Amino acid sequence: MICNSIYCKVPKNPRWGGFMKISAQEEYGLRCLVQLADLRDGESLTLPQIAEREGISGANAGKLMWLLNKAGFVRSTRGTKGGYFLARPANEIYLSEIIKVLDEDVLSKHCESYTGVLDSCVHKGDCGIRPVIVGLHEIVENALSQITLAQIVGSESSVDAMFHQIRGIHRTIEPTRGRAVSRDDIHGTLVRGK
Repeated sequence: MICNSIYCKVPKNPRWGGFMKISAQEEYGLRCLVQLADLRDGESLTLPQIAEREGISGANAGKLMWLLNKAGFVRSTRGTKGGYFLARPANEIYLSEIIKVLDEDVLSKHCESYTGVLDSCVHKGDCGIRPVIVGLHEIVENALSQITLAQIVGSESSVDAMFHQIRGIHRTIEPTRGRAVSRDDIHGTLVRGK
């Protein structure tokens, strides 16, 4: 598991493929907002500062800030003291709102993405997979609707503790410090129910 102060990524393992895939746009958009949420009142960050702090190009940071500004999450001021800042308090911005802006409507395009060599999916009329995908999306959206931007500003351990206290979100896999999560870790956790 690769972690820094806020973000953890489960490394790709060809045997099990990981748990959840989020887009680069979602990841970096959230990171940019966390940078702004961590500022004191009256402070702002310029586009080059945001790009440098997150290790992304200025063009990518510009696209993300444009989307976040258009959605009403951030504002900007011009001039020598100008920059970006949150448009409303971080404790009033829910992660579900942010992801809806950044996720490029992946759910509605899911069936169109897996057509094989045909123009449309062969299971379009009656599919047992679709309700599972939609149900998982609803579970994730429900969890994200309980977490504010303010709650993910902090150390990894404090965010982790807060996350698992939210009603309906239970830890299914214990964190493994200092080593990659293996397929056996996941299988053992699911079988034992810990």
